Amino acid sequence: MTATFPGEPAQASRIERYVLDDVPVLRIDRNVRPNRTLRETYDLPALRALHARILRGIRPDVVHVCHLLNHTTALLDVTRRLGIVTVATFTDFFGFCFNNRLSAVDGSLCSGPDAVRSNCIACAYFSDPRTGASLFGRALRAAAPGVIARIPRLAPMSWRTNIKGLVARPDHLAARYHTYAGALTPTRFLMESYRRSGIEVPLELNRFGIDIDRAPKPLAPPGPIRLGFIGQLAAHKGLHLLLAAMRRATPEAFSLAVFGDETMDPAYAAKVRGLAEGLDVSFRGTFPVERIAQVLSEIDLLVIPSTWVENSPLILLQALATHTPVLIADVEGMSEFVEEGQNGFSFAKGSVEELAGRLERFAAHPGLARDMSARTHYGRTSQDMVRDVVAFYDRKHAQR
Repeated sequence: MTATFPGEPAQASRIERYVLDDVPVLRIDRNVRPNRTLRETYDLPALRALHARILRGIRPDVVHVCHLLNHTTALLDVTRRLGIVTVATFTDFFGFCFNNRLSAVDGSLCSGPDAVRSNCIACAYFSDPRTGASLFGRALRAAAPGVIARIPRLAPMSWRTNIKGLVARPDHLAARYHTYAGALTPTRFLMESYRRSGIEVPLELNRFGIDIDRAPKPLAPPGPIRLGFIGQLAAHKGLHLLLAAMRRATPEAFSLAVFGDETMDPAYAAKVRGLAEGLDVSFRGTFPVERIAQVLSEIDLLVIPSTWVENSPLILLQALATHTPVLIADVEGMSEFVEEGQNGFSFAKGSVEELAGRLERFAAHPGLARDMSARTHYGRTSQDMVRDVVAFYDRKHAQR
């Protein structure tokens, strides 16, 4: 069961049915009832009747929620009322973080909603970088959210309904998450973050499985060390940091292949193209997922310089599975997969200096990437993951 986002082309009917890879799919059209307030992004009672009609038709033994986005806690209200065993996979911080990323307005790691939700208000209304560009802006960002949280009437009238929704969000979700008989997380960091949040759901670690050609990496041709960047061309993915670090290291020692869609954020794409001038950098657009093993076979070192919290990104696991060592920012959710000096290295998030230093290590030892490739692997497949998920279903269904 999935959904068409509000604003996307409307469906011919409220519920569409089709088959994908032999799996029957139901897709609801959220254009019929889009969100009107912030609260409706997580709690939309108007969806209950639709969810109930669908679930009564399916009569499932287990409902596995991959994300509540577009379904909201209305889905959990229905599964609880119908007595259906309900489980989840948590892949981000939706359950207790307004922006899903556990990132504060200054880019630091957030510890979750504070007692009055002032940091949530800051994310909602004071996250524009221009707000903190001046001394006055920084003072406003530091003080205003706390004042508004305690005295909501001081906020602009147009903010007040959504501020009320922000303040109510953590407690509402924590209460509804009691519906889950259990949840899976792909990283230990995500698991511990939910535990610290106070959401009382039994959690189990379930690493993602990767199906890909695991043949040994072909010998690299003579020439520069081949770096790769694969991902969104957006500031939080940190390509600009990598380009700055290449320039600071030994530029002639490296080439860089950039794979990403330049139309997603044209301004950022133009910025990184400017930063790449004079360096051996090629922008290669996107590629079909079926080509991922071939693309990685032509990369000596994959660089993931993200500036936000990542949760087991598939490209990281695909690189490891194809014996491609990695150079990552030390953000939680990635670092637990990297053994320093064995299958990769990490550097302090946002630090061009440290990233340049790690690159220089490869420049000084041209055979390092090849040596690390022999020690780089990730053996877990989708079948391994499926076996664990089915066993999880069996346990939770037996406990009802």
